[in-house]
Amino acid sequence: MYVATGWSERVAVLGRNQRAMQAGFRRILKRLPFPILQLHPNNGSEFFNDHMIRFWGEHIVGLKLSRSRPYRKNDNRIVEQKNDTLVRAYLGYDRIDTPAQCAALNALYDQMWTYYNLFQPVLHLVGKAVVDGRLKRRWDRACTPYDRVLDSGVLGSHQQALLAVTYTQTSPRRLRRQIYQDLERMWDHSYHQTNNRQLVGALAS
Repeated sequence: MYVATGWSERVAVLGRNQRAMQAGFRRILKRLPFPILQLHPNNGSEFFNDHMIRFWGEHIVGLKLSRSRPYRKNDNRIVEQKNDTLVRAYLGYDRIDTPAQCAALNALYDQMWTYYNLFQPVLHLVGKAVVDGRLKRRWDRACTPYDRVLDSGVLGSHQQALLAVTYTQTSPRRLRRQIYQDLERMWDHSYHQTNNRQLVGALAS
């Protein structure tokens, strides 16, 4: 699997039913700045079933479909890594179980969408070699997903303009501070509302 940009999308859904999952997919399609060419879902029944395949087939012309091998979680290693760094690192394994909490989490994900895609540089592995019996890895120059998607040439002029406006009008330091403040408020509100938190499923691409 070749990763061109490292662009990441996350959506919180309350439950795993068809309506909730489709609402999450529509949320991603609405803001994703480039076209989807291939779908590689998790093997879970909420991701890989006739309803979901029909949804994506109706919305994306010429979409290619692949799937992971059973019990081979490394087939989805890129997504699994983002689940750790961009979901669990913030939410842990606590539970969320109300529509208000789900909405608050999606508002938080909207902020993280801007912060990580536009301002957080990432390294990409470009080569590996064994030298003196030890594995050596080579990485490219650290670039943000925003820079990488610009270099790829897949963005239309309208999408470039929209992203450029967001980039120039956003203070990453202020945004990062706001993310942590909103996260703290979300958990404080959850603590007073319920003693049991039901985990909200989160989607990454």
